[in-house]
Amino acid sequence: MGSVQQKNTVWRVRGAYFLSVVSITMILIMLGFIALMLFNAKKLSDYAKKNIGFTVFIQNNTKPSEISRLENALNIAEYSVSAEFVSKEQAALEMKEELGRDFTKVLGYNSLPNSIEVKLKPEYTSEDSINVIKQQLKHFRFIKDIYYQKSLVSFINTNIKKLSVVGLVISVFFLMITINLINNTVRLSIFSKRLLIRTAQLVGATRGFIRRPFIIKSIFSGIISAAISSLIITLTVLVLKENFGDIITLEGILEIDIFIFIFGIIITAVSGKFAVDKYLNLKTDDLHFEY
Repeated sequence: MGSVQQKNTVWRVRGAYFLSVVSITMILIMLGFIALMLFNAKKLSDYAKKNIGFTVFIQNNTKPSEISRLENALNIAEYSVSAEFVSKEQAALEMKEELGRDFTKVLGYNSLPNSIEVKLKPEYTSEDSINVIKQQLKHFRFIKDIYYQKSLVSFINTNIKKLSVVGLVISVFFLMITINLINNTVRLSIFSKRLLIRTAQLVGATRGFIRRPFIIKSIFSGIISAAISSLIITLTVLVLKENFGDIITLEGILEIDIFIFIFGIIITAVSGKFAVDKYLNLKTDDLHFEY
């Protein structure tokens, strides 16, 4: 009978430890994905801005050599991702496809000018940067006009700033929740040993001697949880990268894994210490009521 009871006790302890590890693992996974979101925030921002650019319209009497010189200058410019020449004939064909009919037959001639489509690097997609670029291009006297969608540029930049602030607030909020959840999980696992702590204290064991095994066990839980969390996050990122390579990258994954390990070890160790200290400082009568 005693053997069966002892086995049941062992299984309950192991079950509680297993649930503790699972709980901490789930929390660290959540924290890891938040960190991943922050690391890829710039990538997401750049992806949103990748279609921002401007169109340079060129006067009809411009020599091909001058157009080529402008195209080359725009291609090698520090703000440019690409610069592609679009002839008036090509522009007319594209317009015909959009409208569903040939507008040149109505007008009797092709009124569209030659142009160069320029795609900008993300750091040059603000309205101020585009206006500076427009000023720089004024010395090309054969440029007829420079056009960009002000409403689109303003909309993307404004909303990216808002999302960045919201993302930072959410990240801080979840970090606080994570710390609290892990702390409660560790405290709950030590709560079942509170009477054992008091017994060791009554027989003369020092606080450091009592505290040490609990902290080591908590750290071990943190290491196991961090290892499982890092593996799951890394595998998830690899799968997502196959389908969303333009947005999701492996950039920062090593730093995130290291952060999870360090955070998992520190928070479980600190939580374990404070939980044990709490029960060391409680009066015997309060042990049955204080969590």
